[in-house]
Amino acid sequence: MSSTFRAPAGAATVFSADQKIRLGRLDALRSSHSVFLGRYGRGGVPVPPSASSSSSSPIQAVSTPAKPETTTKRSKVEIIKEKSNFIRYPLNEELLTEAPNVNESAVQLIKFHGSYQQYNREERGGRSYSFMLRTKNPSGKVPNQLYLTMDDLADEFGIGTLRLTTRQTFQLHGVLKQNLKTVMSSIIRNMGSTLGACGDLNRNVLAPAAPYVKKDYLFAQETADNIAALLSPQSGFYYDMWVDGEQFMTAEPLEVVKARNDNSHGTNFVDSPEPIYGTQFLPRKFKVAVTVPTDNSVDLLTNDIGVVVVSDENGEPQGFNIYVGGGMGRTHRMESTFARLAEPIGYVPKEDILYAVKAIVVTQREHGRRDDRKYSRMKYLISSWGIEKFRDVVEQYYGKKFEPSRELPEWEFKSYLGWHEQGDGAWFCGLHVDSGRVGGIMKKTLREVIEKYKIDVRITPNQNIVLCDIKTEWKRPITTVLAQAGLLQPEFVDPLNQTAMACPAFPLCPLAITEAERGIPSILKRVRAMFEKVGLDYDESVVIRVTGCPNGCARPYMAELGLVGDGPNSYQVWLGGTPNLTQIARSFMDKVKVHDLEKVFEPLFYHWKLERQTKESFGEYTTRMGFEKLKELIDSYKGVSQ
Repeated sequence: MSSTFRAPAGAATVFSADQKIRLGRLDALRSSHSVFLGRYGRGGVPVPPSASSSSSSPIQAVSTPAKPETTTKRSKVEIIKEKSNFIRYPLNEELLTEAPNVNESAVQLIKFHGSYQQYNREERGGRSYSFMLRTKNPSGKVPNQLYLTMDDLADEFGIGTLRLTTRQTFQLHGVLKQNLKTVMSSIIRNMGSTLGACGDLNRNVLAPAAPYVKKDYLFAQETADNIAALLSPQSGFYYDMWVDGEQFMTAEPLEVVKARNDNSHGTNFVDSPEPIYGTQFLPRKFKVAVTVPTDNSVDLLTNDIGVVVVSDENGEPQGFNIYVGGGMGRTHRMESTFARLAEPIGYVPKEDILYAVKAIVVTQREHGRRDDRKYSRMKYLISSWGIEKFRDVVEQYYGKKFEPSRELPEWEFKSYLGWHEQGDGAWFCGLHVDSGRVGGIMKKTLREVIEKYKIDVRITPNQNIVLCDIKTEWKRPITTVLAQAGLLQPEFVDPLNQTAMACPAFPLCPLAITEAERGIPSILKRVRAMFEKVGLDYDESVVIRVTGCPNGCARPYMAELGLVGDGPNSYQVWLGGTPNLTQIARSFMDKVKVHDLEKVFEPLFYHWKLERQTKESFGEYTTRMGFEKLKELIDSYKGVSQ
């Protein structure tokens, strides 16, 4: 790769211990001068020239670990990225045309800006193009001003609904091309961003949405913010496109700037506006989650990097266990593609986390496949190399050995629904939203409450919403008005619905094979009816997730019962996940028509009730029994015994 690193103009070289530096948007493509930064050691102290290289150049670089020269074919998207002038061309020209859509190259580039081009697949006689916008909200944090702005934009420029995603962000559907700049600039000017919400780079960084005033939770959320900042693009393409290059000042912690600029182990491109990403960015999307022990609200093991805060006996954070190589996407009938759980790579002290994360990202940047996008996620690199080789290469970029992972307690799924004390005298309230779709009276009422009480909100990785910083005297009136709009306390929400998830699928997703969001309400009602028929109690539940295609956006491969679209009105059934989201499911049955679900599910639920061991979940039961035995039970099922 040919791109190189340039320091932000005006960056200081001496900082106080607690100082935050304010950096403008990096606009190196227009700059005609470079800035002397020198080389920084791990603590941000300039390294003397004698300790680096004999070169007289003011900017020193250490070459990356040796990578054999190859002539491997590159995918079409790689060529588009390389020729794009850092994700600008030809999108900048396509946005100026009168056509309702953009061309193929621009379709790929606009993803980096946080948008997908879509059309209504159910419309006949032509295509009505629109764009989906996705925000980037580390830890799911949404300031009051941004929520109200998104609510307004959904009505004025979207389809009248907001969608809460499985990665703690908003999706705004139905934006027309001529309105893109207005919508994007409104988000940017109201404390939001869509930069990097899609595309071949780090996506939104997950962290527990609960606004607890606890040291480990606060540290996890701060770390998520810092990782998001570290891996955010620096070349200014986003602001050039949507706010005419206006420099939006952002305060970055000193440690983030140090880690980004550090090139003591050859991680950076020298003299490039993208020091970490270069011209090519990453081979594919990249996902990171941060959490605390026991809290698996983030589906930790499904991420490329999973980070867990490790604290001492006094509750003081000391470092992090790191997991690598998770990912959900796969392709039907291609066993060489697969969903995979992340595995432990080791422990790092807290001051090293940004350097360790950067080293992992750079390893994927340099060695991930760029010829076939089906195999470009980091999980395939680790699967090919094995964790030991992967760790060895990462350690070259990290400059240290990973320590052994620390022991952790068992994981639990936490939904944070209902009322909870934050720990500072205020309360938060978690509200269940079916499939994350906020519309109608629910949308109107949420707006009224959030606006009236000036509440900040958070989006959960389970597509729900958390209202934060609520005074005790507000609890009763807020509970009453929300209940009138159908936003109920958890005791009034079916347990099946509380853990269920679905992707949007039809009508707008171009990859959907069958229904997901529109189909899951009736599926859950049918499952509840089956529970009643076989004698399972109301408080019994099974983690059910539905996706319209095998890409797995709603993480169906972690569900106890996953439904993955594999044809018109047809699903592949996956079984064997666990309620705490630590075991991957396996494919059980293909081509099950939606009207035949009872034939498969009812016998399984019936025998689970009869034969399960103490506190054995449905997923654990299906794993213990084995799929051959389960199919025998389905074939021999005669109905519920009277």
